[in-house]
Amino acid sequence: MARAIWSGAISFGLVNVPVKLYSATSPKSVRFHQLSAKTGARIKQKRVDASTGEEVAFEDLVKGYELAPDRYVVIEPDELDALDPKTTHTIEIEEFVDLVEIDPIYYDSSYFIAPSTGGAKPYRLLLEAMRESGRVGIGRVVLRSKQQLCALRPTGDVLMLSTMLFGDEVNSPDRLDELDAIRDTETSDRELQMAEQLIDSLSGEFDPGRYRDDYRDQVLALIERKAAGEEITPAPAAQEAPVAAPDLMAALEASLAAVTSGSSDHGNGRAAASSKDSAASTSKSRGAKDKPARTVAKTKSR
Repeated sequence: MARAIWSGAISFGLVNVPVKLYSATSPKSVRFHQLSAKTGARIKQKRVDASTGEEVAFEDLVKGYELAPDRYVVIEPDELDALDPKTTHTIEIEEFVDLVEIDPIYYDSSYFIAPSTGGAKPYRLLLEAMRESGRVGIGRVVLRSKQQLCALRPTGDVLMLSTMLFGDEVNSPDRLDELDAIRDTETSDRELQMAEQLIDSLSGEFDPGRYRDDYRDQVLALIERKAAGEEITPAPAAQEAPVAAPDLMAALEASLAAVTSGSSDHGNGRAAASSKDSAASTSKSRGAKDKPARTVAKTKSR
């Protein structure tokens, strides 16, 4: 059974909906420990005073903010505690906006919201009203002593809360030097038409189940083989050929011809499979180059 990580209420206007919060995602990655190549023992990290080389006890540590190289301002724990956001158990919706107005770059972590005892009816009312209006609730919530901007939206038969980045946490693309080259470049109507045809021919419904982290799967398979005592001979790294400047029109024509001939039949999923196989091939190349992963796995099997 899933375990709630937070309980409280959704507040909009004078309406309160008692709810519970559950994690909606489970990020998966292969984690390695640092080991000694000689003994296979795990490495321990020590807190050392850079000026004396002596180890510092945990109770002697303080927080410092670097103003300039080797110049810090020390902040006491009680000074930070006084600034902590007031711990509340309310998701306070400040406004409702159209979903299309929110750029996905602002989304951070996601959670499912379920009604608490006595909250089923107002929960269902809010869910249906938001679904019919196509609106998303924007508000604030305090999670783990940190105030978070959040978006509340319906998905299927459940409400979802996504924590969000604040506006000043998202970098503007205007600082990219390459934008000048893009602005100074023009495309022809024919090129645009062919690009749109290619996009249409490769379009379909998004199915997240069709995509896997091939690199993670290969790393786990490598670990299992080494744990079983198998000797691994890394394949030589593939030499990347220099990439010639693309002939854009020729590439578009060839791509459309391939789709038309059926060699990239997206309707039957073969184009997606081909793309996935290509990604897997790239991942294998990455795996062959990943020396730190091989070293750690080898050390762990000792």
